[in-house]
Amino acid sequence: MLLLSLLVVLGITCGKKPEEKLMYTLFVGTYTYGDSEGIYSLQFNAETGSLDSLTLAAKLSNPSFLTISKDKQNLYAVQETSDFDSLGGGVTAFKLNEGILELQNSMATQGAGPCHVSLSGDGHLAVSNHGGGNVALFSLKNDGSIMGTPQIIDHKILDTTKTAHAHMAQFNKNELFVVDFGLDAIKRYELKEGEYVPLEQTSLPLSDNAGPRHFTFGQNGKMLYVINEQENTIVVFQKDSKGNFNTIQTINTLDSDFKDKSYCADIHLSPDGKFLYGSNRGEDTIVIFTVDSISGKLTLVGREPVRGDWPRNFTLDPTGKFLLVANEKTNNIVVFKRNEETGTLAYVDEIELPAPVCLKFRY
Repeated sequence: MLLLSLLVVLGITCGKKPEEKLMYTLFVGTYTYGDSEGIYSLQFNAETGSLDSLTLAAKLSNPSFLTISKDKQNLYAVQETSDFDSLGGGVTAFKLNEGILELQNSMATQGAGPCHVSLSGDGHLAVSNHGGGNVALFSLKNDGSIMGTPQIIDHKILDTTKTAHAHMAQFNKNELFVVDFGLDAIKRYELKEGEYVPLEQTSLPLSDNAGPRHFTFGQNGKMLYVINEQENTIVVFQKDSKGNFNTIQTINTLDSDFKDKSYCADIHLSPDGKFLYGSNRGEDTIVIFTVDSISGKLTLVGREPVRGDWPRNFTLDPTGKFLLVANEKTNNIVVFKRNEETGTLAYVDEIELPAPVCLKFRY
Protein backbone atom coordinates (compact mmCIF):
# COMPACT_ATOMS: atom_id res chain seq x y z
CA MET A 1 0.00 0.00 0.00
CA LEU A 2 2.85 2.34 0.90
CA LEU A 3 4.59 1.49 -2.37
CA LEU A 4 1.41 2.21 -4.32
CA SER A 5 1.00 5.61 -2.63
CA LEU A 6 4.61 6.47 -3.39
CA LEU A 7 4.18 5.55 -7.04
CA VAL A 8 1.07 7.72 -7.28
CA VAL A 9 2.91 10.72 -5.82
CA LEU A 10 5.85 10.18 -8.13
CA GLY A 11 3.52 9.86 -11.10
CA ILE A 12 1.83 13.16 -10.28
CA THR A 13 5.17 14.89 -9.75
CA CYS A 14 6.71 13.54 -12.94
CA GLY A 15 3.61 14.32 -14.98
CA LYS A 16 3.63 17.97 -13.96
CA LYS A 17 5.43 20.12 -16.51
CA PRO A 18 8.10 22.42 -15.11
CA GLU A 19 7.29 26.12 -15.28
CA GLU A 20 8.95 27.59 -18.37
CA LYS A 21 10.60 31.00 -18.33
CA LEU A 22 10.58 32.81 -21.64
CA MET A 23 13.71 34.95 -21.64
CA TYR A 24 14.90 36.91 -24.67
CA THR A 25 17.88 39.16 -25.37
CA LEU A 26 17.00 42.72 -26.41
CA PHE A 27 19.63 44.87 -28.14
CA VAL A 28 19.28 48.64 -27.95
CA GLY A 29 20.76 51.14 -30.40
CA THR A 30 21.41 54.62 -28.98
CA TYR A 31 22.77 58.08 -29.64
CA THR A 32 26.14 58.61 -27.97
CA TYR A 33 26.08 62.40 -27.68
CA GLY A 34 25.50 62.09 -23.90
CA ASP A 35 26.01 59.26 -21.43
CA SER A 36 25.54 56.37 -23.84
CA GLU A 37 28.59 54.49 -25.10
CA GLY A 38 27.03 52.41 -27.88
CA ILE A 39 24.90 49.25 -28.15
CA TYR A 40 23.35 47.80 -25.00
CA SER A 41 21.74 44.46 -24.23
CA LEU A 42 18.96 43.59 -21.79
CA GLN A 43 17.16 40.44 -20.73
CA PHE A 44 13.39 40.48 -21.28
CA ASN A 45 11.04 38.22 -19.36
CA ALA A 46 8.10 37.43 -21.65
CA GLU A 47 6.06 36.11 -18.72
CA THR A 48 6.20 39.26 -16.59
CA GLY A 49 7.26 41.93 -19.11
CA SER A 50 10.23 42.95 -16.99
CA LEU A 51 13.64 44.11 -18.23
CA ASP A 52 16.94 43.63 -16.39
CA SER A 53 20.66 42.80 -16.76
CA LEU A 54 21.58 46.02 -18.57
CA THR A 55 24.98 45.52 -20.25
CA LEU A 56 27.12 47.55 -22.64
CA ALA A 57 27.37 45.11 -25.55
CA ALA A 58 29.62 47.16 -27.85
CA LYS A 59 31.17 50.61 -27.86
CA LEU A 60 30.19 52.40 -31.07
CA SER A 61 29.47 55.94 -32.23
CA ASN A 62 25.73 56.67 -32.67
CA PRO A 63 24.48 53.14 -33.42
CA SER A 64 20.99 54.53 -34.00
CA PHE A 65 19.59 51.58 -35.95
CA LEU A 66 20.22 47.85 -35.75
CA THR A 67 19.19 44.72 -37.57
CA ILE A 68 19.83 41.03 -36.89
CA SER A 69 20.29 38.31 -39.50
CA LYS A 70 17.60 35.68 -39.92
CA ASP A 71 19.89 32.94 -38.59
CA LYS A 72 20.64 35.14 -35.53
CA GLN A 73 24.38 34.87 -36.13
CA ASN A 74 25.10 38.52 -37.00
CA LEU A 75 24.06 41.98 -35.89
CA TYR A 76 24.53 45.11 -38.00
CA ALA A 77 24.56 48.69 -36.75
CA VAL A 78 24.78 52.02 -38.53
CA GLN A 79 27.09 54.72 -37.26
CA GLU A 80 24.89 57.78 -37.78
CA THR A 81 27.67 60.29 -38.23
CA SER A 82 29.11 62.50 -40.94
CA ASP A 83 32.76 61.85 -40.11
CA PHE A 84 33.34 58.10 -40.35
CA ASP A 85 35.29 59.09 -43.45
CA SER A 86 35.25 62.03 -45.87
CA LEU A 87 31.90 60.94 -47.36
CA GLY A 88 29.87 60.41 -44.20
CA GLY A 89 28.81 57.57 -41.90
CA GLY A 90 29.52 53.90 -41.45
CA VAL A 91 27.98 50.48 -40.87
CA THR A 92 29.43 47.78 -38.61
CA ALA A 93 29.02 44.00 -38.58
CA PHE A 94 29.17 41.95 -35.36
CA LYS A 95 29.19 38.19 -34.82
CA LEU A 96 26.62 37.07 -32.25
CA ASN A 97 28.38 34.51 -30.10
CA GLU A 98 25.94 33.31 -27.41
CA GLY A 99 24.52 36.82 -27.22
CA ILE A 100 27.95 38.50 -27.08
CA LEU A 101 28.84 40.96 -29.84
CA GLU A 102 32.19 40.29 -31.50
CA LEU A 103 33.35 42.97 -33.93
CA GLN A 104 33.84 41.76 -37.49
CA ASN A 105 34.36 44.86 -39.64
CA SER A 106 33.08 48.31 -40.56
CA MET A 107 32.50 49.96 -43.93
CA ALA A 108 31.83 53.52 -45.05
CA THR A 109 28.27 54.03 -46.32
CA GLN A 110 29.27 56.77 -48.80
CA GLY A 111 26.72 59.20 -47.38
CA ALA A 112 26.21 61.25 -44.23
CA GLY A 113 23.84 60.30 -41.43
CA PRO A 114 22.99 56.64 -42.09
CA CYS A 115 19.77 56.08 -40.13
CA HIS A 116 18.47 52.63 -41.15
CA VAL A 117 19.86 49.21 -42.06
CA SER A 118 18.07 46.11 -43.36
CA LEU A 119 18.85 42.68 -44.81
CA SER A 120 17.62 40.74 -47.82
CA GLY A 121 17.22 36.98 -47.93
CA ASP A 122 20.08 36.57 -50.40
CA GLY A 123 23.00 38.31 -48.74
CA HIS A 124 22.43 42.02 -49.38
CA LEU A 125 22.61 44.77 -46.76
CA ALA A 126 20.86 48.12 -47.40
CA VAL A 127 21.89 51.27 -45.55
CA SER A 128 19.83 54.46 -45.91
CA ASN A 129 21.86 57.67 -45.72
CA HIS A 130 19.54 60.44 -44.56
CA GLY A 131 22.03 63.28 -44.96
CA GLY A 132 23.62 61.79 -48.06
CA GLY A 133 20.31 61.26 -49.86
CA ASN A 134 21.34 57.81 -51.08
CA VAL A 135 21.22 54.09 -50.31
CA ALA A 136 24.30 51.86 -50.09
CA LEU A 137 23.76 48.19 -51.01
CA PHE A 138 26.47 45.86 -49.70
CA SER A 139 27.09 42.19 -50.37
CA LEU A 140 27.99 39.98 -47.40
CA LYS A 141 30.66 37.31 -46.98
CA ASN A 142 29.81 33.79 -45.80
CA ASP A 143 30.63 34.72 -42.20
CA GLY A 144 28.30 37.74 -42.39
CA SER A 145 31.01 40.38 -42.57
CA ILE A 146 30.53 43.26 -45.01
CA MET A 147 32.17 43.37 -48.44
CA GLY A 148 33.45 46.63 -49.89
CA THR A 149 32.36 48.55 -53.02
CA PRO A 150 28.60 48.84 -52.50
CA GLN A 151 26.07 49.71 -55.17
CA ILE A 152 24.96 53.29 -54.56
CA ILE A 153 21.39 54.32 -55.40
CA ASP A 154 21.53 58.11 -55.51
CA HIS A 155 18.22 59.88 -54.93
CA LYS A 156 19.74 63.36 -55.30
CA ILE A 157 19.56 63.05 -59.08
CA LEU A 158 15.86 62.09 -59.10
CA ASP A 159 14.39 65.49 -58.20
CA THR A 160 16.15 68.86 -58.41
CA THR A 161 13.27 70.74 -56.71
CA LYS A 162 13.57 68.84 -53.41
CA THR A 163 16.41 67.62 -51.18
CA ALA A 164 16.68 63.84 -51.03
CA HIS A 165 16.78 62.18 -47.60
CA ALA A 166 16.64 58.37 -47.85
CA HIS A 167 15.18 57.27 -44.53
CA MET A 168 14.40 53.55 -44.80
CA ALA A 169 15.02 50.76 -47.30
CA GLN A 170 13.34 47.38 -47.04
CA PHE A 171 13.62 44.27 -49.21
CA ASN A 172 10.46 42.48 -50.34
CA LYS A 173 11.33 39.29 -52.22
CA ASN A 174 13.38 40.51 -55.23
CA GLU A 175 12.30 44.13 -54.81
CA LEU A 176 13.65 47.02 -52.77
CA PHE A 177 11.42 49.80 -51.43
CA VAL A 178 13.06 53.05 -50.30
CA VAL A 179 11.13 55.73 -48.44
CA ASP A 180 12.58 59.20 -49.05
CA PHE A 181 11.69 61.81 -46.44
CA GLY A 182 12.84 64.71 -48.62
CA LEU A 183 11.31 63.61 -51.93
CA ASP A 184 7.94 62.75 -50.30
CA ALA A 185 7.87 59.42 -52.10
CA ILE A 186 8.65 55.73 -51.95
CA LYS A 187 10.97 54.55 -54.71
CA ARG A 188 10.76 50.98 -56.05
CA TYR A 189 13.62 48.85 -57.38
CA GLU A 190 14.08 45.24 -58.50
CA LEU A 191 17.10 42.97 -58.64
CA LYS A 192 18.35 42.31 -62.17
CA GLU A 193 21.70 40.76 -63.04
CA GLY A 194 23.09 41.47 -59.60
CA GLU A 195 22.02 45.12 -59.33
CA TYR A 196 18.89 46.93 -58.20
CA VAL A 197 17.24 48.97 -60.97
CA PRO A 198 14.00 51.02 -61.02
CA LEU A 199 10.74 49.13 -61.46
CA GLU A 200 8.13 50.15 -64.03
CA GLN A 201 6.20 51.82 -61.20
CA THR A 202 9.25 53.73 -60.08
CA SER A 203 7.65 55.91 -57.41
CA LEU A 204 4.73 56.03 -54.98
CA PRO A 205 4.05 59.74 -54.45
CA LEU A 206 2.90 61.29 -51.17
CA SER A 207 1.69 64.82 -50.50
CA ASP A 208 4.20 67.68 -50.37
CA ASN A 209 5.98 67.95 -47.02
CA ALA A 210 4.44 64.71 -45.79
CA GLY A 211 7.89 63.57 -44.71
CA PRO A 212 7.52 59.78 -45.06
CA ARG A 213 9.73 58.03 -42.52
CA HIS A 214 9.04 54.30 -42.02
CA PHE A 215 6.72 51.69 -43.54
CA THR A 216 5.56 48.12 -43.13
CA PHE A 217 3.93 45.50 -45.33
CA GLY A 218 0.70 43.65 -44.56
CA GLN A 219 -1.28 40.73 -46.01
CA ASN A 220 1.81 39.05 -47.51
CA GLY A 221 2.91 42.19 -49.33
CA LYS A 222 -0.50 43.17 -50.67
CA MET A 223 -0.78 46.16 -48.32
CA LEU A 224 1.76 48.89 -47.61
CA TYR A 225 1.47 51.24 -44.62
CA VAL A 226 3.58 54.42 -44.58
CA ILE A 227 3.91 56.75 -41.57
CA ASN A 228 4.59 60.42 -42.34
CA GLU A 229 6.72 62.35 -39.87
CA GLN A 230 5.68 65.91 -40.74
CA GLU A 231 2.08 65.36 -41.83
CA ASN A 232 1.32 63.07 -38.85
CA THR A 233 -0.57 60.63 -41.02
CA ILE A 234 -0.50 57.02 -42.12
CA VAL A 235 -1.10 56.36 -45.81
CA VAL A 236 -2.40 52.95 -46.87
CA PHE A 237 -1.42 51.55 -50.28
CA GLN A 238 -2.92 48.45 -51.89
CA LYS A 239 -1.28 46.32 -54.58
CA ASP A 240 -3.34 45.77 -57.74
CA SER A 241 -3.34 42.90 -60.24
CA LYS A 242 -0.55 44.58 -62.25
CA GLY A 243 1.74 44.81 -59.24
CA ASN A 244 1.28 48.56 -58.78
CA PHE A 245 0.49 50.15 -55.42
CA ASN A 246 -2.37 52.65 -55.15
CA THR A 247 -3.44 54.88 -52.26
CA ILE A 248 -6.71 53.79 -50.64
CA GLN A 249 -6.66 55.67 -47.32
CA THR A 250 -4.98 58.48 -45.39
CA ILE A 251 -5.62 58.69 -41.64
CA ASN A 252 -4.36 61.06 -38.93
CA THR A 253 -2.29 59.82 -36.00
CA LEU A 254 -2.91 62.73 -33.57
CA ASP A 255 -5.85 63.52 -31.33
CA SER A 256 -7.93 66.37 -32.83
CA ASP A 257 -7.55 68.28 -29.56
CA PHE A 258 -3.74 68.18 -29.68
CA LYS A 259 -2.46 71.52 -31.04
CA ASP A 260 1.28 71.42 -30.32
CA LYS A 261 4.04 70.18 -32.63
CA SER A 262 4.39 66.45 -33.09
CA TYR A 263 6.33 64.21 -35.46
CA CYS A 264 5.60 60.57 -36.29
CA ALA A 265 8.43 58.05 -36.08
CA ASP A 266 7.91 54.29 -36.23
CA ILE A 267 5.20 51.86 -37.40
CA HIS A 268 4.53 48.15 -36.78
CA LEU A 269 1.80 45.55 -37.32
CA SER A 270 0.88 43.01 -34.67
CA PRO A 271 1.97 39.44 -35.51
CA ASP A 272 -1.60 38.47 -36.45
CA GLY A 273 -1.97 41.54 -38.68
CA LYS A 274 -5.08 42.70 -36.83
CA PHE A 275 -3.62 45.87 -35.31
CA LEU A 276 -1.31 48.65 -36.49
CA TYR A 277 0.73 50.83 -34.13
CA GLY A 278 2.56 54.13 -34.70
CA SER A 279 4.65 56.45 -32.51
CA ASN A 280 4.01 60.19 -32.10
CA ARG A 281 6.93 62.33 -30.89
CA GLY A 282 5.47 65.44 -29.28
CA GLU A 283 2.06 64.08 -28.43
CA ASP A 284 4.20 61.27 -26.95
CA THR A 285 1.78 58.46 -27.63
CA ILE A 286 1.45 55.15 -29.40
CA VAL A 287 -1.55 55.36 -31.72
CA ILE A 288 -3.52 52.14 -32.22
CA PHE A 289 -5.62 51.08 -35.22
CA THR A 290 -7.55 47.97 -36.16
CA VAL A 291 -6.85 46.57 -39.62
CA ASP A 292 -9.78 45.37 -41.73
CA SER A 293 -9.02 41.78 -42.74
CA ILE A 294 -10.50 42.27 -46.23
CA SER A 295 -9.77 45.87 -47.29
CA GLY A 296 -6.68 46.45 -45.16
CA LYS A 297 -8.04 49.85 -44.13
CA LEU A 298 -7.52 51.28 -40.65
CA THR A 299 -9.95 52.26 -37.91
CA LEU A 300 -8.81 54.17 -34.83
CA VAL A 301 -8.81 52.32 -31.51
CA GLY A 302 -7.11 54.98 -29.39
CA ARG A 303 -3.78 56.25 -28.07
CA GLU A 304 -1.57 55.26 -25.16
CA PRO A 305 0.79 57.77 -23.48
CA VAL A 306 4.35 56.44 -23.58
CA ARG A 307 5.32 57.64 -20.08
CA GLY A 308 8.28 59.47 -21.54
CA ASP A 309 9.40 62.02 -24.10
CA TRP A 310 10.12 61.53 -27.80
CA PRO A 311 9.20 57.90 -28.56
CA ARG A 312 11.46 56.85 -31.41
CA ASN A 313 11.39 53.24 -32.49
CA PHE A 314 9.31 50.64 -30.70
CA THR A 315 8.91 46.91 -31.08
CA LEU A 316 6.68 43.99 -30.21
CA ASP A 317 8.30 41.17 -28.26
CA PRO A 318 8.66 37.68 -29.82
CA THR A 319 5.42 36.47 -28.20
CA GLY A 320 3.42 39.45 -29.49
CA LYS A 321 2.05 40.03 -26.00
CA PHE A 322 4.14 43.09 -25.14
CA LEU A 323 5.07 46.35 -26.84
CA LEU A 324 8.28 48.17 -25.86
CA VAL A 325 8.95 51.87 -26.54
CA ALA A 326 12.30 53.69 -26.69
CA ASN A 327 11.86 57.23 -25.30
CA GLU A 328 14.94 59.08 -26.48
CA LYS A 329 14.71 62.32 -24.47
CA THR A 330 13.70 60.81 -21.12
CA ASN A 331 16.27 58.00 -21.34
CA ASN A 332 13.86 55.16 -20.68
CA ILE A 333 12.41 52.05 -22.28
CA VAL A 334 8.79 51.41 -21.33
CA VAL A 335 7.03 48.04 -21.52
CA PHE A 336 3.29 47.73 -22.20
CA LYS A 337 1.14 44.59 -22.02
CA ARG A 338 -0.83 44.22 -25.25
CA ASN A 339 -4.45 43.06 -25.22
CA GLU A 340 -4.46 40.68 -28.17
CA GLU A 341 -8.25 40.96 -28.57
CA THR A 342 -8.61 44.76 -28.51
CA GLY A 343 -5.09 45.94 -29.37
CA THR A 344 -4.98 48.27 -26.37
CA LEU A 345 -1.90 48.75 -24.18
CA ALA A 346 -1.37 48.72 -20.40
CA TYR A 347 1.77 49.89 -18.59
CA VAL A 348 3.90 47.12 -17.06
CA ASP A 349 7.48 48.20 -16.44
CA GLU A 350 10.32 50.51 -17.48
CA ILE A 351 14.08 50.79 -17.25
CA GLU A 352 16.51 53.70 -17.57
CA LEU A 353 18.98 53.73 -20.45
CA PRO A 354 20.64 56.79 -22.06
CA ALA A 355 19.18 58.01 -25.39
CA PRO A 356 17.56 54.77 -26.59
CA VAL A 357 16.54 54.79 -30.25
CA CYS A 358 16.23 51.29 -31.75
CA LEU A 359 15.01 48.04 -30.13
CA LYS A 360 15.80 44.63 -31.66
CA PHE A 361 15.09 41.21 -30.15
CA ARG A 362 17.28 38.18 -30.83
CA TYR A 363 15.00 35.13 -31.01
